[in-house]
Amino acid sequence: MGYAIAEELVGQGAEVILVSGPVTVSTSKKGVRVIPVNSAKEMYDACVHYFPQSDGAVMAAAVADFTPVKPENVKTKRGNENWKIELTPTRDIAAALGKMKKSNQLLAGFALETNDELENAKRKLDRKNLDFIVLNSLNDKGAGFGGDTNKITIIGKNNNQQHFELKTKKEVAADIVEMMVSLLR
Repeated sequence: MGYAIAEELVGQGAEVILVSGPVTVSTSKKGVRVIPVNSAKEMYDACVHYFPQSDGAVMAAAVADFTPVKPENVKTKRGNENWKIELTPTRDIAAALGKMKKSNQLLAGFALETNDELENAKRKLDRKNLDFIVLNSLNDKGAGFGGDTNKITIIGKNNNQQHFELKTKKEVAADIVEMMVSLLR
């Protein structure tokens, strides 16, 4: 979804910095500068670095909410079947950008939900100081990861909601960018 949004933004005349973890998609669009990262910390650092000079950001996918306290450098072998992994929360990139956001910047986020979808998305919108949030549900066939389609609801600050039918990710990206452009005017 992030790559489709980046390409749509470039098609509308924007210059885009795309901070991306390891993925199976790529872009060759002129105007998209890809910043490759491998860890949640690298993604946090890159986003915090580039956001102040940007007109806005779309947080199209989240890194893991938690990370192991003691990552292993070698493969863990079978033998002890009662493994316990201690986790710690990763730094919340969208919330950090929400705190940094200036009045002339736009910040959009995504909420991939499985239950209490609208309520959870609205809380995230407020908590992270987003201008709008894109809700998609793993309960909707064809939405989310691993395919070329998505089905979204865009929720704005005043609880105004736009529901969209299942579309290609390229079409969904156009809907999201249209919302961004309308808010930046």
